[in-house]
Amino acid sequence: MEQNAEILKNAISGSLKIIDQEREREIISRRFGLEGNKETLEQIGEMLSITRERVRQLEKAILIRLQISAEENQIPELAAAEKILIRNLTEMGRVAKLSDLADKVYGKAATASEKTGIYFIATFSKGLTVVEENDRYNAAVGIAEYGDSRTIRERVDEVVKIIKDNKAPMALDELDDKLNYEHPDHIKAVASISKLLATLNNLWGLAKWPAVNPKNIRDKIFVILESKKEPMHFSDIAKEIKESNFKRKNVTIQAIHNELIKDARFILIGRGIYALSSWGYKKGTISEIIKSILEKSSTPMTREEVVKQVLKVRKVKETTILLNLQNKKLFKKVDKNLYTLA
Repeated sequence: MEQNAEILKNAISGSLKIIDQEREREIISRRFGLEGNKETLEQIGEMLSITRERVRQLEKAILIRLQISAEENQIPELAAAEKILIRNLTEMGRVAKLSDLADKVYGKAATASEKTGIYFIATFSKGLTVVEENDRYNAAVGIAEYGDSRTIRERVDEVVKIIKDNKAPMALDELDDKLNYEHPDHIKAVASISKLLATLNNLWGLAKWPAVNPKNIRDKIFVILESKKEPMHFSDIAKEIKESNFKRKNVTIQAIHNELIKDARFILIGRGIYALSSWGYKKGTISEIIKSILEKSSTPMTREEVVKQVLKVRKVKETTILLNLQNKKLFKKVDKNLYTLA
């Protein structure tokens, strides 16, 4: 990876040499953040005592000059850098979010200047294309043969629309059934460019959906229970959260328990064991559960039948159920082993 870094560094410096005037080199360097933080048109204009519009014009002219120089092979260092980026993009699905591409090329979490260096090269390289960052899209780089910036954005929008219409998170295989791509990894590459999407546990959904982008403890509890598809003790839920891929997962067992009690989505069905209400569980004491079961029955029920029905929605000891069944204010024994409502 050190070799990649050296090749990219040489490509950047070789490209800057094409720019004759020092002021123009400084404009490009500051705009792309090649030597520090990226600066706005206003910031550069104030420094150089020129208008924002003049900075924009100069930037555009410089990039056109670089693009022409690249097309005419006047930047010898550029070919090797372009080859590295295209090779990595091919492995990643032909297009990639800038940060993902930079991490892969450098073999580590890339710095801001390393990311912008790649973006700078791709901006005028004839074999590459870029997607500018805005409210809908992350900054991205793609292979020019795969499509220009507009084509890539259209593909991103297509994936977003399919997920929106589905109204629930989708696996890559599900998306693949609705799209015409060579491999699901290509869909993953395109989806990662969208700021409207998020992914968790191999599912893609809208970033506002808690199932793929949980932002608070309650949402994280919901995701854990939904993925496990079975009731869990609150201590086990806390453990799963700490071992998860969530961005923030340093939570206490007590905090988990407090949130479980507050949220109507979670139903206590045993000693510290919780389930989702969407699974058919309802809040209530054991006596209330027994009452609900007997109300639905057109005939008296045996003790064994009552126990069996309660255990479907509560994880408690059989003796606890039988003890509640003896409440004469609520239940009446009509035969040796038959019960109904009092």
